[in-house]
Amino acid sequence: MPAEKLINAPEFTVSELSTALKRTVEDTFGHVRVRGEITGFRGPHSSGHCYFALKDESAKIEAVVWKFAHARMRFKPQEGLEVIATGKLTTYPNSSKYQIVIESLEPAGIGALMALMEERKKKLAAEGLFDEARKQLLPWLPEVIGVVTSPTGAVIRDILHRLEDRFPRRVLVWPVKVQGEGSAEQVAAAIRGFNALPEGGRIPRPDLLIVARGGGSLEDLWSFNEEIVVRAAAESMIPLISAVGHETDITLIDFAADKRAPTPTAAAEVAVPVRSELFVEVESLARRTMVCWQRGQESRRNELRAATRALPGLSELLAIPRQRLDHLGAALPRGLKANTHAHHRRFSHLAAGLTLKVLRGQVAQANHRLTVSGERIRLSARALLRSRRDRFAGLEVRLQASRLSNAQAQRNAIARANERTQRLAERARRALLTAMQRLDARVAHSGQLLSALSYRGVLARGFALVRDEQGHAVHAAAAIGPNAHLSIEFADGRVGATADADRPQATAPAATTKAATQEAKPAAPKRAVKPVDQGSLF
Repeated sequence: MPAEKLINAPEFTVSELSTALKRTVEDTFGHVRVRGEITGFRGPHSSGHCYFALKDESAKIEAVVWKFAHARMRFKPQEGLEVIATGKLTTYPNSSKYQIVIESLEPAGIGALMALMEERKKKLAAEGLFDEARKQLLPWLPEVIGVVTSPTGAVIRDILHRLEDRFPRRVLVWPVKVQGEGSAEQVAAAIRGFNALPEGGRIPRPDLLIVARGGGSLEDLWSFNEEIVVRAAAESMIPLISAVGHETDITLIDFAADKRAPTPTAAAEVAVPVRSELFVEVESLARRTMVCWQRGQESRRNELRAATRALPGLSELLAIPRQRLDHLGAALPRGLKANTHAHHRRFSHLAAGLTLKVLRGQVAQANHRLTVSGERIRLSARALLRSRRDRFAGLEVRLQASRLSNAQAQRNAIARANERTQRLAERARRALLTAMQRLDARVAHSGQLLSALSYRGVLARGFALVRDEQGHAVHAAAAIGPNAHLSIEFADGRVGATADADRPQATAPAATTKAATQEAKPAAPKRAVKPVDQGSLF
């Protein structure tokens, strides 16, 4: 009977069996959600796909993310991050293993989000995106304000009402999604779009930007922690105010923005002053200016009156100058004659000295001075040339000595580097041998432990394992009915057997009675389904 069963059993090729296993796994499980820690992730493969594993305290499952799914993911896989993965369970026939094809990832809980946010904050801060030196001053009274927010929420209405109450300004709204898939890309595109508007174009370029959203959980506000949004806010040439969430909500865009407002309404208050207060202030300044001007005029008028009283009369001012003018007018003719005689005597003296002999002497002296100066210049040029030649010769000697010394130093450094490389190579070889020995010892120990714990060792000592028709192990004689077909497994193979028919039937559990009843009824053969607690993939 067992031989006939083995002969009549259908034959499968390896490919057919692998395909059947793959179909069984995919049909049984379909889409699953698995929670675990990412391990073995080293970044995307050159093909764009990602390969890693998900593990917990006692198990590990291989995972793969295809290139197109990785591009759409909001949260990218990172080493050591605890995630909840959604995907399909399948097999990989080339290595006889099962794996999960992940379609979406999300951090497991608020702790993972906070850890991811803190890590991203450190990375962007190291790049200088949060430096105070990068932040711009807000315009005191912007003409046009650009608002990036959802057009259907209460945030835009609060901002518009607050601006209307304080100082009405022209507002341009760029509608975006503020939550969910694709919201981060829309917010970043809106910020860059406002910055790309030309000056004096058909659509005016805003003087101030407000990125606003109402309150929510950390998951709801996560779009404003995305790197693309933070970089867009840091690169904005238009001053930007972040008003995301309530006062206690902190997002990464708050650090990159030029100003953080605790609420969207507070952002509108920061953007513009109160017009009525400005009117009162201008009126007060005008009144104070008029009072100061009047006081200054009155003070100058009093000073002018005091100076007028202290000034002497016109006749007193002109008396002494008039007397001095009369005295100088009487002495002018005598002074002119004396000056004329003095100049005549000087010219006569100079004319007597201008003879031909004197001019020739002066020319000879000039020629002599020119000859002496030329000789001195020639000697100076020779001395300078000799000094420069000696200096260049000394520099050449020093350069030659420095070159030889530098070459010797480089040779010594290369020799030391070679020695260090040889030492490190020897240490690496010894470390590799030690590691291989340890791994071999671990594999041998694991094989021994597996052999010691296997039930086949028990069979080798003379015991046998009895199974029923469904392949389940039989633990008690009461579970065996009359004429029941059994399979007895020994250390060297299996043998079929049939229970005695004249043996009185014992009381069996409900599961055994039900199985015997089903066996008695003629029915079409069905695929056996194991209980859920067996933990099998089939």
